[in-house]
Amino acid sequence: MGQQFVIEPVSRIEGHGKITITLDEQGKVADARLHVTQLRGFEKFCAGRPYTEMVALVERICGICPISHSLASARACDTIMGIRVPEAAAKLRQLLNCGEFIQSHALSFFYLSSPDLLLGMDSDPDNRNIFGVLQENPAFAQDGIRLRKIGQQVIEGFAGKRIHPSWVVPGGVNQPLSPEHRDQLLSLLPQGLEIIKRSLDFCKQSMDRYQGEIATFANFPSSFLGLVDEQGKLAHVEGKLRFIDGQGEIVADQVDPARYQEYIGEAVEKDSYLKSPYYKPLGYPEGIYRVGPAARLNVCNGITTPLAHQEWTEFRRQDQGPLLSSFYNHQARLIEILYCLETLERLLRDPDILSPRVRALGQANFPEGIGVVEAPRGTLFHHYQVDDNGLMTWANLIVATGNNNLAMNRGLLQVARHYLTGPKLTDAVINRLQAVIRAFDPCLSCSTHSLRSDGPAIQVLANDGQVLDCA
Repeated sequence: MGQQFVIEPVSRIEGHGKITITLDEQGKVADARLHVTQLRGFEKFCAGRPYTEMVALVERICGICPISHSLASARACDTIMGIRVPEAAAKLRQLLNCGEFIQSHALSFFYLSSPDLLLGMDSDPDNRNIFGVLQENPAFAQDGIRLRKIGQQVIEGFAGKRIHPSWVVPGGVNQPLSPEHRDQLLSLLPQGLEIIKRSLDFCKQSMDRYQGEIATFANFPSSFLGLVDEQGKLAHVEGKLRFIDGQGEIVADQVDPARYQEYIGEAVEKDSYLKSPYYKPLGYPEGIYRVGPAARLNVCNGITTPLAHQEWTEFRRQDQGPLLSSFYNHQARLIEILYCLETLERLLRDPDILSPRVRALGQANFPEGIGVVEAPRGTLFHHYQVDDNGLMTWANLIVATGNNNLAMNRGLLQVARHYLTGPKLTDAVINRLQAVIRAFDPCLSCSTHSLRSDGPAIQVLANDGQVLDCA
């Protein structure tokens, strides 16, 4: 009789989900899956609302990455209006996104993943948390807290609030940057640079300890997707789509984001509320592709800021082609924080950044708009349709976590087959199954919504539903 392991909820991620591991009659792992148990609803209840409200509405999808949703939404609305965003507003949007990347990546690396990286995958589970990190290395923990605060202060400095600020609007932003706020923001950057350099040193020095995890944490050939600029360099807010294959060959480049449906299909699976996007030329489910920090560094030709480009060069030297293990997301997040700090320094010193021309006005001149940006977790798509009165008739969102859904399941299967060697769950297995998901840093609240608040439960079930073991 086969068995099924259930791990619910998955710990140290944003949102609610569970993992099931199914064994065949010989006791070998037959399948492994992440189930997103929250219900998604934003596409439906936005119908009938004026498109001008969408930017503020979609910020409420998530408290961690509201800026990314507001930017993707605003770009879709810009297209519906058919206007050109003032140059200063485009730069301010980019800088606001830098603040979100800093705080979100710091949250993922220090709060959610560093307990494994600093204390060890097999350390005492009672201490394997942010409090254990604080006890083991107070300076390291304080660096994480301070770096995330800097990201939040950057958002507040531009938009007036750290969460759901409603500063980004269709056509630009609703208020220019003052010289006082610019100077305050510049004063934050030196400490941020010091912290990220220390953190990168720690991360690179600790990689040798995790060769087993690097080899098994979603380490397989797949396609990768990310935005790049006209020179193929890393782009977060304004760019074109680039797909590469598992050998690093470019298979589609400089694709207008408005054409995303020619390349991306969306499958629905009955055991999860999270959709499973796939690369259409390869079909479903073979068209697995990955997005996010490591994917972006795999896809691009380099980075436009000097320190981050140097780190990118070192990062890519770790393998002959693209880095296939999603464990490298941890290092890539820190490199992107460095890029954002350098971008803040460069653009805040641009005299045009203080221009009062920060919004273009217009009405709904076109029935459809598509906005695509890079969120911290990967490429984010907002696609809207409106009627003659500018009321929303249809919306589709593909979030980064959805783009990675097939890859996360493949990664779980790889980890389960490597570490699960008997009929009992051990802490070493449980933590690694959850840690491979944490490497992707999924934001389930972005993709799905629910009032569910189940407590932790890990069960071993027989095929007939009988509970064989629990923890």
